[in-house]
Amino acid sequence: MTNIFYQSALRKASGFFGRHGRIAMLLSQLAMKMGRMNRNDLSFTAAKSKLDVMVRLVKAYTTGQYKSIPWKTIAAILAAIIYFVNPFDLIPDLAPVVGLTDDFSILVWVYSSVQFEVDKFLAWEQTQLPIV
Repeated sequence: MTNIFYQSALRKASGFFGRHGRIAMLLSQLAMKMGRMNRNDLSFTAAKSKLDVMVRLVKAYTTGQYKSIPWKTIAAILAAIIYFVNPFDLIPDLAPVVGLTDDFSILVWVYSSVQFEVDKFLAWEQTQLPIV
């Protein structure tokens, strides 16, 4: 990917490893941004489901519950979240209607690139559910 804003986010994400507070702050910023978005927007719905999975994966990795994943995958996911919460990227979020287009594109692209690892995580996650 040649998007300089994503590359910058990827460099920043590498500094998050071992810093649980920074990751928690990033996830808090993500939750705040998601709370401000139009929930009726179709792109919001598609992004939210992918973001939910990526957030659960990052949390499980950060708490040590799930470590069967390459650090580069976690870095890519963190970079996508950093890119998403940053209002100043390829298309600034302040631009009406199109401002989030690049954010959603990055999220979908990263999710697709790490799909194999996400699927492994989802399978693992299913084994962690309590039997009722």
